[in-house]
Amino acid sequence: MPFPDIDPVLISIGPLQIHWYGLAYVAGILIGWQYARRLARNASLWQNGVSAVTEAQLDDFLLWVAAGIVGGGRIGYILFYDLQSVLANPIRALEIWNGGMSFHGGLIGTMIAMILFAQRNKIAVWSLFDVVSAVVPIGLFFGRIANFINGELWGRLSSMPWAVIFPTGGPFARHPSQLYEAALEGLVLLTVLAVMIYRHHALKTPGLVCGVFVAGYGLARIFVEFFREPDAQLGYLLGGWLTMGMLLSLPMVLIGLWAIARARRASAAIV
Repeated sequence: MPFPDIDPVLISIGPLQIHWYGLAYVAGILIGWQYARRLARNASLWQNGVSAVTEAQLDDFLLWVAAGIVGGGRIGYILFYDLQSVLANPIRALEIWNGGMSFHGGLIGTMIAMILFAQRNKIAVWSLFDVVSAVVPIGLFFGRIANFINGELWGRLSSMPWAVIFPTGGPFARHPSQLYEAALEGLVLLTVLAVMIYRHHALKTPGLVCGVFVAGYGLARIFVEFFREPDAQLGYLLGGWLTMGMLLSLPMVLIGLWAIARARRASAAIV
C-alpha cells in the first residue's frame, strides 16, 4: 500500500505550525483528564463509596502530569536512544523535531509527578496510579496515530497486503507497526481496564488497575517490537533479535505482575 498523503503539519500560519504530533499530546492529556474526572465523580466505583481523589485535585494535577510526560519523555529518549548524539552535540537535546519522545521515559516522569503530587495532597498513591493508568491508553492511541502520520517508527519489511511503503523507509513495504501499537497499547488496553473498572470494580483494590496496565503495556510492546524496525542508531542487541524497546518493557511486565500480586494481598488482608 502507498503511504497516505497526510501532511504532518495540520495548520501553518506564517512561522506558526501546528503538528499532528503536538495535537496528539494535547488531545491525549485533555481527553484523559476528562475521563479521570468521570472516574473520580462515580462514587460507586470506589471503596466505601468515597473517591480517593477529587475532581478538583485532578484539575490541579493536569499541569503536573503534562510536565512529567513531556520532560520525562524527552529525557528518556536521550538516555535510552540518543545519548551519544547529544553528548557530541548538546544542543540536540532541545531539537525535539529531530526525534523524539520515549514512552518509558514519559512513564518515569509521570510516576515521579504522581508520587510528589500524592504526598503533597495526601492522596493514596496507589489509587492515583490506578486513575492515571486507566487513562494513559488514550494518549498512547493518539500518539501512535501521530507516529503513523509522521511516517516515523515504521515496522520491518513485510509482504502482507496491508504493508505500507513509507516515504522515509525506502522502496520496500513495511509493517505499519504504529497502528499495531495504537490498537494494542491504546484501544485493547483501554477496553480491558474499563471492563475491570466498571464491571469488576477494580478501583476498590488499589494498585490492581496500575499493575494490569504496566504488565499489559509491557507485553503489548514486546509483541509489537517483533514487527517494528529498531532505532537506526541502536539496531539489534544481543545477537540480532533483542531491541531496546523489549529490554525496557520486560521489567514492566515483572513490575506489573508484582503490583497485581501486592494489590490482591492487600485486599485480602483488609477483608
